[in-house]
Amino acid sequence: MADDAQLQTRARFSAMTEGTLEDWQAIGRAAAAHRGEHVDRILDHLKMLKGDHGGFAVDRLEHSLQTATRAHKDGRDEEYVVCALLHDIGDILLPASHAEMGAAILKPYISEANHWMLEKHGVFQGYYFFHYLGLDRDLREQYRGHPQFEYCAQFCHLYDQNSFDPAYESMPLEAFEPMMRRVMETPKRSIYKRD
Repeated sequence: MADDAQLQTRARFSAMTEGTLEDWQAIGRAAAAHRGEHVDRILDHLKMLKGDHGGFAVDRLEHSLQTATRAHKDGRDEEYVVCALLHDIGDILLPASHAEMGAAILKPYISEANHWMLEKHGVFQGYYFFHYLGLDRDLREQYRGHPQFEYCAQFCHLYDQNSFDPAYESMPLEAFEPMMRRVMETPKRSIYKRD
């Protein structure tokens, strides 16, 4: 067996159909060297929400911090709190599908219930304002009967719809970083499973 100095450092294929075990081991080693950096990148993206008010009374980062702080103070577990923090991370990159973006980022690390809540919260949050935009505020009713319907409705009611308060004292982003690292340290489930 070759020692570490002799190990292949990069894949040699130009098409995946030509790949070998050694190629994939080299790719795996390269990825391992950056383990945990995804949390730093997500934190950087969250910081981009600062200053973007989108017409709201607080900026998007403050809204996220308020949502997560409320969930934390209510005794929710770390996974739920991290979901609350990242629920609107897609607002500036993918406004039309922001809920799906947050859900996709966290999918490998969270329960199916929390994933469904994140993915659908945009439609459920619409209950509070869609009618002002000429949309059906009851659009969430299409999911009535789903096991997570009330779970998602509760998230929006208790933590999301009321987190636009300029006077609210939210926890700083740094307080949530250790939670993010613990929740996102190791995937709980594969994103490649059959549905």
